Amino acid sequence: MADGARRNGPPPFDRPFEAEDTKQRVYGAVLHARDPMTAAEIAERADCSEESARTHLSFYADLGIVIRHEGRPVRYERNDDYFEWRRVNELARGHTVDELQARVSELTDRIETYRDEYDSDSPADVNVLEFDAEEVDNVYVDLGDWATAIEERRLHERARRKVAGSTAPSHS
Repeated sequence: MADGARRNGPPPFDRPFEAEDTKQRVYGAVLHARDPMTAAEIAERADCSEESARTHLSFYADLGIVIRHEGRPVRYERNDDYFEWRRVNELARGHTVDELQARVSELTDRIETYRDEYDSDSPADVNVLEFDAEEVDNVYVDLGDWATAIEERRLHERARRKVAGSTAPSHS
């Protein structure tokens, strides 16, 4: 592959953060980690020294982006609560109470449609094995969309309450 073609296309699959600086590569490695990892494991994924990874991980731990688990060795993991908080704040900053309420209502309607269609309260309650083989893929797609709608509704409702609370008249 020519160098010009590489610069214009996406990064190689095995090195997705190659063009980023060390801080961004460490951040990306943490975001993609499914389990707590050591600084050495993160450094390997981020293609940097262990000391450099440790420095950035300490910074991210101070910000609440990662959770530091003491022990031998120390392990780090993505703080999902931080990312949820960030998403709620983004929704609250970018939308009015009415827009958020409309989205909550839209998602509630979609959730109710799935509840009626599958005669279940939750996607976890649906037994996929009860469906014909040719329907299973579509059922899995529906269940994924249903679970996503539940999560999105929860986040939009949190953002709606946040915006509604910040716009409530003061009683001074």
